[in-house]
Amino acid sequence: METTIWIQNLWILGMLMSLTIASSNPLYRPEEDPSASHNYGRFPEVERECRSVLRSASRRELDANRVHAIEAEMSFVRGDWGQDSGDAPLMPFDGSDASDGHSSLPDPLRLATFILTHVDLAHRSHLTMVNVSGVLGIGISRNGTAPEMRQRLYPEFLIWPGSSELRILFEGIYAESGNKNGGERVLCLLGNAMLPSRQPDSTDPWEWVKDIGSNNFQWPLLQDERILLVLHYPKAFTLTSRAVRGELRSLNPRSSHRYFDKVQLSSQLGAYSNYQFGSEELVSKACSPYPYQDDVVGGRFEVYKGTGFCGVLDQFITGEVLDVVPNWNCNSTDEYCSKLGPFASEREIKATDGGFANVGIMMQDIRCDPRTGRDNVSLAKVSAVFRAIPPWENRYSMAVAQRTGLNNMTLSAEGIWNSSVGQLCMVGCLKFGNGGCHSRICLYIPTSFSIDQRSIIFGRISSINDGAHILHYPLSFEKPVHPMQLWTKLSNYPYGGGTYKYSKIKLAGAFLERSEPFDFGTLIKKSLLSYPRKGDDTDDLVNLSNLADDLTLHTYVLPDPLPKIRTQRPFLQMEILSLGSLFGRSWAYQNITVAKGWTPATPKAVSTEKELLLNVAAELTLSGKPYANVSMLYLEGLYNPVDGKMYLIGCRDVRASWKILFESMDLEDGLDCLIEVKVEYPPTTARWLINPTAKISIASQRNDDDPLHFNQINLQTLPILYREQRQDILSRRGVEGILRILTLSVAIICILSQLFYIRDNASSSPFISLVMLGVQALGYSIPLITGAEALFARLAAEYESPSYEFEKNQWFQIMDYLVKILVLAAFLLTLRLGQKVWKSRIRLLSRTPLEPRRVPNDKRVLLFTSGVHVVGFLVILVVHYINASRRPIHQDTYIDSRGNSHKLREWGIQLEEYLGLVQDFFLLPQMIGNILWQINCKPLRKAYYIGITAVRLLPHVYDYIRAPVFNPYFAEEYEFVNPSLDFYSRFGDVAIPVTAAVLAIVVFIQQKWNYEKLSQTLRSQKILLPLGSSVYERLPSMSFEAELVSGVNETKTQDNFHGDEERCPLS
Repeated sequence: METTIWIQNLWILGMLMSLTIASSNPLYRPEEDPSASHNYGRFPEVERECRSVLRSASRRELDANRVHAIEAEMSFVRGDWGQDSGDAPLMPFDGSDASDGHSSLPDPLRLATFILTHVDLAHRSHLTMVNVSGVLGIGISRNGTAPEMRQRLYPEFLIWPGSSELRILFEGIYAESGNKNGGERVLCLLGNAMLPSRQPDSTDPWEWVKDIGSNNFQWPLLQDERILLVLHYPKAFTLTSRAVRGELRSLNPRSSHRYFDKVQLSSQLGAYSNYQFGSEELVSKACSPYPYQDDVVGGRFEVYKGTGFCGVLDQFITGEVLDVVPNWNCNSTDEYCSKLGPFASEREIKATDGGFANVGIMMQDIRCDPRTGRDNVSLAKVSAVFRAIPPWENRYSMAVAQRTGLNNMTLSAEGIWNSSVGQLCMVGCLKFGNGGCHSRICLYIPTSFSIDQRSIIFGRISSINDGAHILHYPLSFEKPVHPMQLWTKLSNYPYGGGTYKYSKIKLAGAFLERSEPFDFGTLIKKSLLSYPRKGDDTDDLVNLSNLADDLTLHTYVLPDPLPKIRTQRPFLQMEILSLGSLFGRSWAYQNITVAKGWTPATPKAVSTEKELLLNVAAELTLSGKPYANVSMLYLEGLYNPVDGKMYLIGCRDVRASWKILFESMDLEDGLDCLIEVKVEYPPTTARWLINPTAKISIASQRNDDDPLHFNQINLQTLPILYREQRQDILSRRGVEGILRILTLSVAIICILSQLFYIRDNASSSPFISLVMLGVQALGYSIPLITGAEALFARLAAEYESPSYEFEKNQWFQIMDYLVKILVLAAFLLTLRLGQKVWKSRIRLLSRTPLEPRRVPNDKRVLLFTSGVHVVGFLVILVVHYINASRRPIHQDTYIDSRGNSHKLREWGIQLEEYLGLVQDFFLLPQMIGNILWQINCKPLRKAYYIGITAVRLLPHVYDYIRAPVFNPYFAEEYEFVNPSLDFYSRFGDVAIPVTAAVLAIVVFIQQKWNYEKLSQTLRSQKILLPLGSSVYERLPSMSFEAELVSGVNETKTQDNFHGDEERCPLS
């Protein structure tokens, strides 16, 4: 049973995938139902209903070659449709996808797709016509996706919230007619559909839609075969004859429930039709004398004048949405300045008040015919459709790019381009083109860039002032391009070069001098640290390109200073467009230099530091609602490689009302350039001590009461990685590996020192705490068992999983093996030390079997030590959960550096960290034992307990002074420990060493003074000691070696006995 269900689910998934692929392809041709034959049995009925078409049809025999092509030529996708207002609507729409409070939502789109599925070439009953069949899909949807064509076609009606679709199957005739406009081609078809039924005698004919869910989605349908569709296509595809127009009407009487009001359809000829250039008279009216003299360029940028204009146009414009520029310098009435050029201003467009935020223009169906003129001048004739895209439409949706309807939001255009000028001048015709060609379109392809020009396409639509139509303010449009997109396009189609013109260098230089007063500390910092700078390779462009890569930022950022609670991280991107004499990147474009005649406008260098200053141009984007004012900045300024600081002047595209823009007279081509940006990069040296984060400051230079003013923004990035980051990571890992080896070596020396000490002071060895030695042995055994790092485990956990370089680096392998050997040696030596202490206690107990209280015992030491640590661990858990409850984000899982998801057990993490704390406080059991046993000797050598304490504290000191290593590639969900919020923060790196040092001092005092002297001192300070407790009576003990071989060196043993008795006298 489970296998059957699995197979069914797999089959459904495959069908959905095939439907998705089919619907996304505008050229997809669906299949009809196999049971549907093409005998055209309705031909008599078609002949009767289409007699008007047959009467006007040409008497000449159809061209067989032309008829073969009509199946593709006469299909269209996503045209427009509308219905005459009346009492008989065609289909309902379920608007429940929008709540009642969203009355500002846009009206749904009405789109229609027609596909000719069959042309009967084998059985032509008339020489002047051909039997054909097809399918019409009519849709209403808020997102513009309907109608979708299925793989198998049959009459159907579908409805769901936000979308309705009706599919009608047709069969009929194709015919051609001739007239003075060049003739037309006509389809006259009869349809078969399942129409939604209207409710009679009701104010709302679609009342059943409101209760569609209660009826198990079974809506009332009526089969109707009395539907007539007539489509008119022009024979000649020209500027003014490209529209496809049609009418869908019911043949039923008006009293029938199947009757519906007339439906009008509009589209245009598509890619399978050949465009015929021939509108020279209209083009001349708009562009004569050529080139048209406008003020678009005006010295702002250089334009493309090469021989491959058609290729560049296809590379840069096809599928792209052009941004509409606000009417920032318009000074007239509100109606005039807020109008979207020749296009109709819908409700959403009027709401922008001339700012045109998120309003776009798309060039569709571009036809470019390259030619050669006199003196080998490159010419081109171009045809296209300019479609205005309102703010509510998804400009990145395929549905927008595939729309073919001609309406008051479209301009059909044709024009000429000449390489000697670099201007594409076109005439534009609104809607269907007849009598509406009153717009002029001038388009340029810039080849130079600046802080106020970052577009690869720039154009303007203006009125042809002939006094016969309504004028509008010139509408400008552009295609801003991100640096990475520009380099990709240049690498795919290099169109002759790119240059950058610097214009803000003087302002940036003044910003630099104002921000860097002389400071002695800064001077020392500059001399000790190194920052990203040009390399020493022979190719200067390669050096600059590598430096530009280092200065590029793609990272999350946080407010500076860091907030106390975790906040959402905006994402910052800073792309370097130009650096010094480099424009772009060396890998994307060759032989690129700054434009001749344009040199940095800075005074001559008077010092080495000023000679190193580099001109820089960049683009900064920042996500997040709090930073909407600076979501994109165009930057230009200076970079100082001596201190790693960048001083930039920023410009932003202001999308405000045209009135606000006009009143802000200090705008530069509509851009607010009164912005200063400072970027501070981390050094490339000493990265293991300094946190490698960049700092960004963005400040407006406007007055507080200025509507374009914004508060200063200070940000700090996550740690960034330079190109040589691998070597830096290896360097830090190498430093910590060497420290690990040194600390383990010191620990081994300390343990050996203690072993030699108890050999010469055998009587004091029973008073060494076995619990203390067990804690140390546990600390050494865990790395051997689990493979974790020793001593620096907390630091090593911050690294990513070992990369290929780490795993294959021979030097690190040697260090890892050496560390394991040292850990094993320390573990064995600690066990040896514990063995000696255990044996000494056995010997002591064997001499006084009736008085076991004379022998030190670790039971109470273990009990008290465990109690202290249990209480301490509970306190830490309480503190941790109090801090965790204050965080805005709580996580149940985390993802490690390998991308594996794990259950987040915070108590387990705290326990693991606390085990390290237990090892740091290894002297606690010894201190407790000294109190319980009331020692009068020195069981521990100073070099041992002070040395081991120093070894345990070194990682904390290192962790305090060095910079943390976070993983910059993973987002917040990858981090399960935040040092600023958990117990082990910088406070722990201070408190733990202080506590451990106090324990070492207490042990030193306990061994320095005997119990009687210490008790007298404490009692004189009125500090009570345990009364009634007896001091452990110490008996002389022989060395372990002497005990194994009785009678050997007996005299010497007795001498040692008397000596030990003098050092640790009996009570």
